[in-house]
Amino acid sequence: MGETRTCRGNVPAEISSLVGRREELGGIAALVARSPLVTLTGVAGVGKTRLALGAAGVLGGSFPDGAWFAELSAEQNGALVGHRVAAVLGLPEQAARPQAEVLAGFLTDRRLLLVLDTCDHLRGACAELLRPILARAPHVRVIATCRRPLGVPGERVLRVAPLDASGPGSDAVRLLGERARAAVPGLTLDEAEATRICRLLDGVPLAIELAARRLRALSARQVADRLGDRLGLLTGGGPAPFGRHRTLRTAVGWSHELCSPAERLLWARLSVFPGDFGADDARAVCGDEALADPPLDRLAEASLLERRGDRYRMLGMTRDYGGEWLRRLGEEDTLLRRHRDHYLAAARRAGAEWYGPRQREWAAWTRRELPNLRAALDRDDGPDLPGALWFAWCCLGLADPGRRYLDRSLRRHTRPGPARTLALWARAQAALSAGDAAAARAGAAEAYEAATAGNDPDIAGRALQCAAAASLALGDPGEAGRLVVTAFELLGRAAWDARDDLGLALAEVTLARTLCARGAFDRAVAILDRRARRAVRGELWTCAEGEQVRSLAELGRGDAGAAETSARAALDARWRLGDGTGAALAMEQLAAVAARRGDGRRAAWLLGASRRAREDSGASVNGVFTDDAVTGGLAYGTLLDAAGGSPGSGAPVGGSPGRDGSGHGTPVYGGPVYGTPGFAVGRERTERKARALAGDAAHDWAFARGLATAPGVAVALIRNAGDAVHPPTGRAPSRT
Repeated sequence: MGETRTCRGNVPAEISSLVGRREELGGIAALVARSPLVTLTGVAGVGKTRLALGAAGVLGGSFPDGAWFAELSAEQNGALVGHRVAAVLGLPEQAARPQAEVLAGFLTDRRLLLVLDTCDHLRGACAELLRPILARAPHVRVIATCRRPLGVPGERVLRVAPLDASGPGSDAVRLLGERARAAVPGLTLDEAEATRICRLLDGVPLAIELAARRLRALSARQVADRLGDRLGLLTGGGPAPFGRHRTLRTAVGWSHELCSPAERLLWARLSVFPGDFGADDARAVCGDEALADPPLDRLAEASLLERRGDRYRMLGMTRDYGGEWLRRLGEEDTLLRRHRDHYLAAARRAGAEWYGPRQREWAAWTRRELPNLRAALDRDDGPDLPGALWFAWCCLGLADPGRRYLDRSLRRHTRPGPARTLALWARAQAALSAGDAAAARAGAAEAYEAATAGNDPDIAGRALQCAAAASLALGDPGEAGRLVVTAFELLGRAAWDARDDLGLALAEVTLARTLCARGAFDRAVAILDRRARRAVRGELWTCAEGEQVRSLAELGRGDAGAAETSARAALDARWRLGDGTGAALAMEQLAAVAARRGDGRRAAWLLGASRRAREDSGASVNGVFTDDAVTGGLAYGTLLDAAGGSPGSGAPVGGSPGRDGSGHGTPVYGGPVYGTPGFAVGRERTERKARALAGDAAHDWAFARGLATAPGVAVALIRNAGDAVHPPTGRAPSRT
């Protein structure tokens, strides 16, 4: 046993390049220098074995007694693990002593690196083997691969993540390209399709290697299109990429075999979550008498869930495997229904609390849960969930997808009821947010009829408010005034009953807009001042709408400074809510103010930044206006007194007609004019003024700089630079 070997190890030579993983290799080297045991954990197929071999190849030369590789996947008997390792090291069998003692004695004075690969099914045996070795052999270092930590004192764990699949040139795309060219010499891959493949496969190397083999017979687009069935498509056909897994299904199935019954059941049930989720969500959807305490942390420890802060996520291949088992268990319909019901209940709470101090919290919840909400909406075409999510469609720049879901549900479900009535109003308001004023007015009429038939004065009043705002956008402030009067009557009654003045707030901002359309800017500001005094602490949505209208009114009064202050406040509130479309609208108003002040370059830059924000949020650049909803309630009689109208007169609300006698109000140069067809007119007017001020070349240069500025950067520049905001540094062309 005291004999010293002359062989420097048995680590197999690399048969293919190790793509990426430079950071991981450096991390392993640092951990090996400090700890006797480094365990590489990670999901099936993520490349733990390949990385361990790469690390052994790099580090082996620094160990006088070499680097040794023991592959344990074929060993099923834990009592024989020590014998397999001894055989790798060339030790003779010694039946009289426990093999762990034999190995510990042999390795006491050795300086070597030992790689124990695939310890998953032998965790306990491997841990028992390593404890005496690491205690008695201070110069031995061990790298183990296992989907869970081994639990040995001194162990350091490095979790191996999938490869970056963010876009062309990423490690995952490079791996696919290399393996595809090895399989099909001379193959040229479309980078966009290659990126799509890698993203659909979550950057998992085994899946990417198997997909590369499919490129022998299929185009990249065909492979990507068929990845809805990852487990069926990614089968073998030749030597296994990592030595043992010839299909994606066997790789994931190996993990399934190692799970306890409770872990398998939870794995199956969690497959209904298409994206990440919280522990409370998992317990609500998956927990019952059969699974009273869902073992989330055990699945995360087994690398079947990724944990990011207080959220969990399951990779697509793992989710697909769990979904197959959920169907076999006969629970798919039940779990999908529980998933939908959970998010419907949360959406209803969010809608009820939207006009309040938790608004920003609910906005963040909506953004975070979009994959789950989208999945629930796709699975169930009823009106309940799309109607309950009105705040997402109307307040967070998600009008277009909201209209699609609402249109579908209302077309398929025609039976009257409260859920359908709410969905009708939400569709009208979302159309208004998307800039489709004609559809908004028609939809509002349908919602009003349904609400009246259902004795729902709140929705009836909101519908009239929506119709009034649509009438403004369509150039009919007189009709808008008549509608808003009736809306106040209904909403005043509803708010008295429910102690909720959201509907009144919507009508209030529409009244202020109506007054702006008639040139009654002082009266509009008076209404908005009263609203500000009753603002709900922490509420941003109505604040943004009110400040947007206030900016317009102040510009109409000739106070560009006050107009800018209000537009900045609107931008800040929109951005804090995550509403990129609304932020774009606020930038347009700031551009109008800049044009009024004679700063053409700044106006052009702001218009470019606004367009970029619209495009990044998926909104149409030609939309009329966004998120028309707002401020919070006041007795309607007092409002009308301030405005100079009366509820019973039937006359348009507002003061004197505009200077041209048409009732369209005093023109506000560059800003939105509410008696015209929406904000597009104001945007065009601002652009013409900015171009006249700066000259064509300087205008186009500044606009291009704004268009090239990411929305977050643009908002930071506007927030931090104050009145000094100009296009980023660079010399503008001359006006000549």
